[in-house]
Amino acid sequence: MLSDQDIFDAHRGGKLATTSRRPLETTLDLSLAYTPGVARVCEAIHEDPSLAREFTWTGNTVAVISDGTAVLGLGDIGPTAALPVMEGKAQLFQRFAGLNAVPIVLDTTDVDELFHSIVRLAPSFGAINLEDISAPRCFELERRLIDALNIPVMHDDQHGTAIVITAALRNACEITDRSLRDLRVVISGAGAAGVATARMLIDAGVRHITMVDSRGIIHAGREPLSPIKRELAALTNEEGRTGGIEDALRGADTFIGVSRAHISEDQLQLMAPDPFLFSLANPTPEIDYDLAVRYGSVVATGRSDLPNQINNVLAFPGIFRGALEAGATRITPAMKLAASRAIAEVAHSHLDRDHIVPSPLDPQVAPTVAAAVKAAAINKS
Repeated sequence: MLSDQDIFDAHRGGKLATTSRRPLETTLDLSLAYTPGVARVCEAIHEDPSLAREFTWTGNTVAVISDGTAVLGLGDIGPTAALPVMEGKAQLFQRFAGLNAVPIVLDTTDVDELFHSIVRLAPSFGAINLEDISAPRCFELERRLIDALNIPVMHDDQHGTAIVITAALRNACEITDRSLRDLRVVISGAGAAGVATARMLIDAGVRHITMVDSRGIIHAGREPLSPIKRELAALTNEEGRTGGIEDALRGADTFIGVSRAHISEDQLQLMAPDPFLFSLANPTPEIDYDLAVRYGSVVATGRSDLPNQINNVLAFPGIFRGALEAGATRITPAMKLAASRAIAEVAHSHLDRDHIVPSPLDPQVAPTVAAAVKAAAINKS
């Protein structure tokens, strides 16, 4: 059990430090690292900006950027309170992918201000990891940055979650002799993770998806609908279901929870027998774990103390490593699908109902994901 003393001791003074990659012990060291030697490198990069990837840290460095509006299970706590999370994310990049990462929190929630601030910071980095930015602003911000910048940009709360969910669902199908194509999926939550998961599952071959938000099933006839939800309505709910969560769950064989909803035993009984139950809210899952394991053939959560944790650290270190190694200018759907397949494949060595994804500490994960993403990026061109 973690104590407050242990937690605060682990964060005192911050969790990060910068270090020099070369010694600065002699006059020659100083001349090479700084003046006069550095001027020659600056001139070369001025003549050919692509050399920055080789002769600065940008080719191996990610900016982890947040406005603190959607932090973990804490919600909108602001940029300063979000900084420990961004520091932790930077640690994960270093530990699992050998990448430098710099935590940056911006004191604005305005999309235009966020966009212009990040564009101005971008020359210092090889990639941008957007983190804990609330929906629907995160969709617009990510889209605009992808269009404006020639480096990879990814909002991890969307795509990292979707990638790991898709990997877990692939393996759940494998051990129960089902196919993604035949699943009848209900996604509870139409925020960042829910929207990205729906889109990715469609790319992976899932045909039957019903999306549910706090107002019920998303369908084309429901008003009002935001542009994002109108797009979802066109992509999902082919049966034209209306109503609430009970209407969505009736006959479904897969539940994916990325919201704070609560699913009761009576509602579970509306589902098809032996469903997949992915209740990922953290720390309190949508379905009580003891109840989920009674009804579900495969159960996943967002908690590290329970089996089958859907943990983004399985995805983002390798994705950014692979994208940077490939010199990719964006992270494409094909690269995300490649990452998902790679995560699923790593789990095969211990695949069973309690191990549909690998451990975040498995040393094979990040290199395997990086190689798959790099190959997908190169094959595209």
